[in-house]
Amino acid sequence: MRHEKLCLAPVVGVDEAGRGPLAGPVVAAAVILPAKGVPRGIDDSKKLSPAERARLHDRLRDCAMVGIGIVEADEIDTLNIFWATMKAMTLAVEALIRDGGCMPGHVLVDGNRLPRWDHPATAIISGDAISLSIAAASIVAKHTRDTIMIAHAESHPHYGWHSNKGYGSRTHLDALRQYGPSPLHRRSFAPVAQAWLDF
Repeated sequence: MRHEKLCLAPVVGVDEAGRGPLAGPVVAAAVILPAKGVPRGIDDSKKLSPAERARLHDRLRDCAMVGIGIVEADEIDTLNIFWATMKAMTLAVEALIRDGGCMPGHVLVDGNRLPRWDHPATAIISGDAISLSIAAASIVAKHTRDTIMIAHAESHPHYGWHSNKGYGSRTHLDALRQYGPSPLHRRSFAPVAQAWLDF
């Protein structure tokens, strides 16, 4: 699971979490792994249990350079989810540069499109299964977003975000119909727009 060997160091892996949910932000992470001491078990975040993601997230925050980019629901509605995702990735790399103090040698991005930036970069379809750096970014992004949604569930308990994390589960859709959208819902997404009209 290496794609980094042919790239100019430092290699930055970038991935996002939260394109599909009906509520909450889209979160991107940018990660530079250490030359030594990379945590074992890094894989595509979707293949890991929440407990494994949490463990690896904490290890990565200790040993790797990490930048986080967050775009909230209201801006997703303004930009659309594609451009919001591109912005979150850009913010993540900018945070990495700002906080880590080094420029990327090459950026590896999960997916088939790149943000509009000047960094040398490669888009890799299913990159979280091919690149260790992207897989690490996927873990950080997913855990960060899940933590945000669990926190939001405390003040918006009807929607079941502690378990569905904002995705369109039956519990979430039923609550949308009963209670209407919250300020954290993406009103440009069809089920939310319909619930807004019906409420």
